[in-house]
Amino acid sequence: MMSYDGIVVGGGPAGMFAAIIAARRGARVLLLEKNSRLGKKLLITGKGRCNVTNDCTEQEVLQNIPRNGRFLYSAMTACPPSAVMRFFEEQGCALKTERGNRVFPTTDRSQSVLDCLERELRKQNVTVKTERVRSVLQENGVVTGVETDQRKIYADWVILATGGLSYPTTGSTGDGFTMAQALGHMVTELEGSLVPLEIAGTDCLEMQGLSLRNVGVKLLTAKGKLLYKDFGELLFTHFGISGPTVLSASAHLKGEGCHLIIDLKPALEENKLDDRILRDLEMYQNRSMENALTDLLPRSMIPVVLHRTQIDPTMQANSLTKQKRRELVQILKAFDLEITGKRPIAEAIITSGGIKVSEIDPKTMESKLVRGLYFAGEMIDCDAYTGGFNLQIAWATACAAGMAVKTGIDKPALM
Repeated sequence: MMSYDGIVVGGGPAGMFAAIIAARRGARVLLLEKNSRLGKKLLITGKGRCNVTNDCTEQEVLQNIPRNGRFLYSAMTACPPSAVMRFFEEQGCALKTERGNRVFPTTDRSQSVLDCLERELRKQNVTVKTERVRSVLQENGVVTGVETDQRKIYADWVILATGGLSYPTTGSTGDGFTMAQALGHMVTELEGSLVPLEIAGTDCLEMQGLSLRNVGVKLLTAKGKLLYKDFGELLFTHFGISGPTVLSASAHLKGEGCHLIIDLKPALEENKLDDRILRDLEMYQNRSMENALTDLLPRSMIPVVLHRTQIDPTMQANSLTKQKRRELVQILKAFDLEITGKRPIAEAIITSGGIKVSEIDPKTMESKLVRGLYFAGEMIDCDAYTGGFNLQIAWATACAAGMAVKTGIDKPALM
């Protein structure tokens, strides 16, 4: 029967990449995936387009990792975005760079990325099996293999790359965390990151479906401390807010009572905005307030803004007082949303939390507790903003693990 140098558990981006890197070094690799197909979650990333990485330096990647970025310094230096892009280009997956240095396949299809990885798995003779791993086997603190639903398989090393808890329908159900804990590893608190936010009140529901571009966003604690600021797009939903700026802000959400403050007119200082409003009111002086602001605000937002400033929407524009105009300016420069919580982790793009980084060798991704056990991807307690940075973490940690494992030593036959 076929014997293997090592086993990779999890057929997502990190698992496939780790298997490829190890096999390129001569290792006989078995890749085990519980789903009937590989890359199920990869196919839905980037809204089905797959934001492969971000075309920036490794230092810029680390600046976009708010959680344990320093831990990834060695791995990111060894496998920066340029190396990832070169890998895909060399394997026939042409790439393009879009706004924010986001890198996508030129086909705009995640399937192109998956096809590329599967071709390379076949080329490197990686054995792929559909089996659910239940536990990692070890003796005296050294990995000896895994136990699946069907059998025990022996090997010198195991790379756990089973993902986090986001998108559980794709198979990310926390199996790897359970296996790691059984071996003595600490798993930090798991919660959704890059996740939409729930907002108090009904204002967001009234503006449901409204997308804003080029707005400023600040995340503040209950005491007014700045946690995060950004500029870009957001979307109002029936439960609250979503969109790129909101997803990144969610990575910094701490405790209760936080507020998201939106600057609806970031290009205008308050006095300039006041002048702009005054011009509009003069232009539409005989219109009602709800019709006088159509050049300034999206239609669905006007009733909400007028309600917050207690301005009668039917009042004639030339009747607005200077005081109320000032209040209108302040609302537009600091549109306040009270955050009541994050959406469920199942709706998150990425999992925050994971295997405690102090228990992992940052150069090799090997466990400091169990020899021959490695981690890659979302299982590790590191997460980043949107823009291809989380997949870059997957590629870099997978590469580190794949480069570190032993290769070419005879193994006992499968049991």
